[in-house]
Amino acid sequence: MQRGSDRLSRHRDDEMKHELQGLLRSGHPTRSEEWNDPEPTADDDPQVWGGPVAPGSAGASLETVRLELARVLSRGSFPATAGRLARVLRRENAPDVLVEAVEGLPPKESYGGLQELARALTATEGAP
Repeated sequence: MQRGSDRLSRHRDDEMKHELQGLLRSGHPTRSEEWNDPEPTADDDPQVWGGPVAPGSAGASLETVRLELARVLSRGSFPATAGRLARVLRRENAPDVLVEAVEGLPPKESYGGLQELARALTATEGAP
């Protein structure tokens, strides 16, 4: 029985899974010609092949950390303390590295928005 909300047929869905199987297993494009990739990468694309961006890692700029937080947190999450934000991140199944970074922030500090939280996370990168 076909559901009315399906955009693709079951056959096409299986075909797409087969096409992406190598990409999902290897973690990088598997075609030898870049033009033949399903969607070539651009120079300004966010880091996606390495998994979630962890504050304190090599590619974790303010923008990338803010983007990773924005995928999970909404405006309704703020203002909040680090503990409350960590609980929201866990409830929304955020990557563990992101939750642990937020849990490492000062517990009594309150954050008024996503930008403040991202700044606090990237400022603690160089801290001992």
